[in-house]
Formats: sequence, C-alpha cells, structure tokens
Amino acid sequence: MRLFIFLISSLLLFSCEKKKKQCELPKKEEKKFEMYEMSEMAMLMEQMYVDNERLKQRIVDGDTIGKFPQHFLNIHEAVMTDKQENDTFFKEHAASFIKSQELIYEDPQNAKEHFNASIGECVKCHEVKCGGPIVRIKKLYIK
Repeated sequence: MRLFIFLISSLLLFSCEKKKKQCELPKKEEKKFEMYEMSEMAMLMEQMYVDNERLKQRIVDGDTIGKFPQHFLNIHEAVMTDKQENDTFFKEHAASFIKSQELIYEDPQNAKEHFNASIGECVKCHEVKCGGPIVRIKKLYIK
C-alpha cells in the first residue's frame, strides 16, 4: 500500500513538473537602457539657449545687459555629434551669431534688434543643419 501511494505521489509530482514547464512563458530578452549623451556642442547650445532666455527678459524689462558670455566663443571648438557638420557653412553662421551677440553688449541702445538678429542667425543655421529646435529657438525672438 505504501508503495502504491509512493508511486501515485511520484507520478503526480512528475506530471505537475512537466505541466509547469510547458506553461511557462518564454523569457524576454532584457533590453539594456542606454543613456543619451549630449555632445559638447549640444550642451553649449542648451546653455546658450538658457542664457538668451535670461538676456531676452533683461532686454524686455529694460534692465542692464551685463557682459558678453565668453563661453559662447566655444562654439568654434565644441565637438559636434557629427564632426562633419562643422563645415564652412556652420563656421560662417557661428561667426555671424557671435558678432550679433557681441553687438547686443556693445550697443545696448539697439539690444532688441541685435538680439533678434542673433536669433535669426541661429534659425538660418538650423534650417540647414539641424531643424529640430527651430520652433523652440523662434520663441526667443523679442516681439
């Protein structure tokens, strides 16, 4: 009798194990989370955007303009995501952007015009190079 109970129990246990394996869902491959790392140029442009938001507000409020942010000059050396994008077109627009930005500080009486011209340089370049942020950049214009 004990042998019979042992055999029945073993059979049940074995069949349960077999069913359990059949019912298991296949395991999904784990995807590794990859963090996007901004290029030096992308980080610089983000900082320039924030600086220009603040500058815009100072111009609109009639506050003192302050001093030209020297880190803007890093636009000439900052490493881009795609190094081939740092071509003659980009260099010319970067130089025009810097000149327009410097004029804001040199000629504060016409700060609004110089500011809008510098934002225009950003838009012109981004229309050719990287169109993604154009809508955001246009929000910087002083009306």
